[in-house]
Amino acid sequence: MARQDRSQEPLLSLRSAVVFLIGVRAAAVAGVLTFAAGSPLSTSALAAGAAFGATVAFTRSVIA
Repeated sequence: MARQDRSQEPLLSLRSAVVFLIGVRAAAVAGVLTFAAGSPLSTSALAAGAAFGATVAFTRSVIA
C-alpha cells in the first residue's frame, strides 16, 4: 500500500488561519488595554482569553 506524502498539505486551511489570526489580534488588544487600565496581569490574561474565545466564535459564524 502506497503511503501518501502529506508534507505539501497546509497545516491549517485559509479560513482557519484567518479566524485564528483575528482572534489572536483581538485578544492582544483586549489584554493590553486591560493591563493599561491598571488591572493586574492575571485579570488582563483572563480578559484576553475571553476576547479570543468570543472573537473566534463570532468570526467563525460570519466568515463563510
